Amino acid sequence: MGVALDSSVDPPGNDKQRFTNARQAPQSAIDMEFLAAPIKSAKDKFALVPEFLKVRGLVKQHLDSFNYFVNTGIKKIVRANNRIESEIDPTIYLEFKDIYVDKASVMSMGKTDDISPNTCRLSDMTYAAPIKVDIVYIRGSHDRKEKVERKGVTIGRMPIMLQSCCCTLLGKNEAELAKLGECPLDPGGYFIIKGNEKVLLMQEQLSKNRIIIDMDKKGNFNASVTSSSERIKSKTVIQMENQRIYLILNQFAKKIPIMVVMKALGMTSDQEVVQMVGRDPRYGALLMPSLEDCAKEGIYTQEQALDYLESKLKRFNFSGSSSEKDSARVMKLLRDVFLANVMCQNDFRPKCVYVAVMLRRIMDAVLNKDAMDDKDYVGNKRIELSGQLISLLFEDLFKTMITDIKKIGDNILSKRSRSSAFDFAQQLTSDRITNGLERTLSTGNFNIKRFKMDSKGMSQVLFRLSYIGCLGHMTRVKPQFEKTRKVSGPRALQPSQWGMLCPCDTPEGEQCGLVKNLSLMAHVTTDEEEGPLMSLCKCLGIEGLEILSAEEVHSPYSFLVFFNGNILGKHKKPHHFANALRKLRRAGKIGEFVSVFVNEKQRSVYIASDGGRVCRPLVIADKGVPRVKEHHMQELKDGSPRNTYQCAMGKQAMGNIAYNQLQRMDMLYLLVYPQRPLLTTKTIELVGFDKLGAGQNATVAVMSYSGYDIEDAIVMNKASLDRGFGRCILMKKFSGTLQKYENDARDRIARPYRDGTDAGRMRALDNDGLAAPGEIIRNNDILMNKQVPQVTRGPQISPSQLNIPYGNAPVSYKGPHGESCVVDKVTLSSDKHNNLCSKFLIRHTRRPEVGDKFSSRHGQKGVCGTIVQQEDFPFSERGICPDLIMNPHGFPSRMTVGKMIELLGSKAGVSCGRFHYGSAFGEPSGHADKVEDISETLVRMGFSYDGKDLIYSGITGCPLQAYIFMGPIYYQKLKHMVLDKMHARGSGPRVSLTRQPTEGKARNGGLRVGEMERDCLIAYGASMLLYERLMLSSDPFEVHVCKECGLLGYYSHKLKTGICSSCKTGDKMYTAKMPYACKLLIQELQSMNIVPRIKPEELEKE
Repeated sequence: MGVALDSSVDPPGNDKQRFTNARQAPQSAIDMEFLAAPIKSAKDKFALVPEFLKVRGLVKQHLDSFNYFVNTGIKKIVRANNRIESEIDPTIYLEFKDIYVDKASVMSMGKTDDISPNTCRLSDMTYAAPIKVDIVYIRGSHDRKEKVERKGVTIGRMPIMLQSCCCTLLGKNEAELAKLGECPLDPGGYFIIKGNEKVLLMQEQLSKNRIIIDMDKKGNFNASVTSSSERIKSKTVIQMENQRIYLILNQFAKKIPIMVVMKALGMTSDQEVVQMVGRDPRYGALLMPSLEDCAKEGIYTQEQALDYLESKLKRFNFSGSSSEKDSARVMKLLRDVFLANVMCQNDFRPKCVYVAVMLRRIMDAVLNKDAMDDKDYVGNKRIELSGQLISLLFEDLFKTMITDIKKIGDNILSKRSRSSAFDFAQQLTSDRITNGLERTLSTGNFNIKRFKMDSKGMSQVLFRLSYIGCLGHMTRVKPQFEKTRKVSGPRALQPSQWGMLCPCDTPEGEQCGLVKNLSLMAHVTTDEEEGPLMSLCKCLGIEGLEILSAEEVHSPYSFLVFFNGNILGKHKKPHHFANALRKLRRAGKIGEFVSVFVNEKQRSVYIASDGGRVCRPLVIADKGVPRVKEHHMQELKDGSPRNTYQCAMGKQAMGNIAYNQLQRMDMLYLLVYPQRPLLTTKTIELVGFDKLGAGQNATVAVMSYSGYDIEDAIVMNKASLDRGFGRCILMKKFSGTLQKYENDARDRIARPYRDGTDAGRMRALDNDGLAAPGEIIRNNDILMNKQVPQVTRGPQISPSQLNIPYGNAPVSYKGPHGESCVVDKVTLSSDKHNNLCSKFLIRHTRRPEVGDKFSSRHGQKGVCGTIVQQEDFPFSERGICPDLIMNPHGFPSRMTVGKMIELLGSKAGVSCGRFHYGSAFGEPSGHADKVEDISETLVRMGFSYDGKDLIYSGITGCPLQAYIFMGPIYYQKLKHMVLDKMHARGSGPRVSLTRQPTEGKARNGGLRVGEMERDCLIAYGASMLLYERLMLSSDPFEVHVCKECGLLGYYSHKLKTGICSSCKTGDKMYTAKMPYACKLLIQELQSMNIVPRIKPEELEKE
């Protein structure tokens, strides 16, 4: 920012020396001029980035949101619903004084113990903490009543987000985390529900309480406000149709002329409305048809307007005097539902002003299309975080609990013959809230009828295939639109997304552009208290609406001030006011994420402190000179390993996922020998991705070889594979639970059979009936010799009845045929019902084979085409033999210049012993090594400047006629392996409905000859092959057809002949072969009164 203004730049060495001297010199000898100098280069400013991430990690928005809910939001909900009062006896009540969430713990044997997340993962428990309340209530009934005060009453259990303020991991150092079995690089921000890691995705929503101007399909201009208050949520739309302006509200059956609404709000003077919209004659001309319509209806007073609105209300089945109810309904509707975000009691003037602003915005859009709003603009979006979603869920469950308790209390109190005194507190200890929270987070289905919310897939199992994939999942933003909608607007890359949303990381296919990810340094805000900020704004010179006349609302010498969508008032010096707020924000007197924006076109100042806004950090500059000085840089502390970021490249790559990966009982793909990339970037170091590598540095020769390298396939060196290149470990989890039944019978584990038919399947079992760690296991072998009782219902079984019959129900291992695996680990734990749960982790070590998928970090993926002996591989003058050979045709059309630079940088790094940097566009700022410098290093170390070597053929021993581009490139092994995909079958299971072969490898299905394959066979004229594939090998069936009517009949075993269902005779029946699916189609059509008839005589004529 300040580089262009500074022409005198010291050499880098001098800067470093001065920096060191300034740090080490005594106070009297400090170079004050140097400390006050602006930072010159972007490279020097980069030290700000790790410090920013130390304060604002990548999942900080999840943690802030959850912490806000636990510390503030939950208290607001209870404060608004703090009293349960009996309708039978109003003197009996229960009042909530306070609510808080305790530390994560578990109840065992009647006492509370602290619990760690890793224990919950291993024993399939929910990581939760008790929700406690302080209450005051009246106990007893009739004449014996007493006031009781109790503290710390548990009303349920709240699932706890890892690393939040209620988590046991908060504030722990690396050694303490290791003792608890946690990885210090794990960012937190997710829940553990029944042993599964669940993340609540961020939800993208249109901004609440903001005026949005857009155009509908008919070309009408709309000003819409989605209002949201603590009491009610509604949508208000003002529409201009055929030069007339109407109000659209769900409670009205038809559109209401806007001037009628203004008169109903108490503004009966047309002149005052015109003054409030603006003195410009163009506004008056646009408003004139609406004024004339109101006059034609004969509405001049507030009473007439209210009567008109009553007649347009949607009718409900009210009994009794409907006129009184309707008039009261209209007033309540105008006060509470119409523009619900603008609070007012009996004075509707604030709502009149708000409507006038909406009218002016519509007219501006009519006069100038540029004044319309873009719904896809980031500023018009809000991101709903996990804290807000859980807040809605908890509010619904808490209100339901209060209603249920009140109903139970009234039922008990209405019984006069009751013997015991009524106690409200006894009803609080139910599991309504616990089960509701756990079930919703487990399934991801938020079905909250109270708030008209029915969303599915809100929580997902955390993606743990790779470290970077896990971090990407934490920053994912779920769209508000259906993925099936064919719209381009929401999918397009918006300029406003710069620095806030990643432009690269979005899935391919139907969700492209809809599912987004936050960028590295973006932050999503949480709600802040509005009261103090509103008071501060009034102190800074805002004039309230109550003292302004209609003429002054849009006077040319002052700006309207909006605060979170509501109008606070007017200010005569908007820029002075905005600068004052910014100074207070930078001084830390108000929240750091309070946004201030002066909109010159709309003559308004917008202040926002609501949650869900996406923010990015900026360096403040005065006239191009940054305010960050040298003394600021010296005050910075060390970086933090919790800086996280995601990268789409590594999501399917195998590697290390966490430091505690060997203590987990999950399905894992692990690389045996992961490495750190030789050519790295600043971002990779910031997020700690270099600490958990997901690939290996392979020596790559770019040349054609053997013909098995076409279409991005790669030729691999067998000796490299023998040394461990690309070797991976696949961990699979199997489990079995010993259940207890209603008649007290239990499952049991039996001793294994050492002789007999099943003895071979039980070779991995120990004498206790469980597989022993270290034993070799094959497909269909038994892991646990479990037996279940054959009688599980009926009378209770006493412990002495040991002779009850049991049946075998073993837990078997399902894996690839012909492959030997090893039992890696066996754990025993008890679930929440105190049942014994056994888990088995099976380890399968795999080496690369033909067809396995590999990829570089530049999107160039390819499968292994062939594996060649090292003796036949080409080699360089120095005797270096490449690990893999890549076809050069992968470069020109893909234009992956970065891959070439990576090869050069890695080669220079290996030769001189230093990691090189290859950040995109990083050379001018000093964040990456220049190609010229890399070439100089190569020449100094005895290599060619362009990375090419003289190569000898491994077959003939002669030098090749061209120099070959050869050097190290970081290659990733992806999870797609041939062993998991390879599948074939002869005969096998069929689907009972269609009698066709099943589909998919898991069901031992057949290989489908689809529509396109059928077209190819028709084109070749292979009719007999087509007949065999589509019928004989699929679902051949013999049907009985009537020659007379052409309908299908049936075979009578009694008469030994076919019978027609329609003709009731078997005289003219014949048999025909057809696919069973065709016969089924004919019968299904008949069930819908469509009668297909088969006419064989036409075939006979031919």
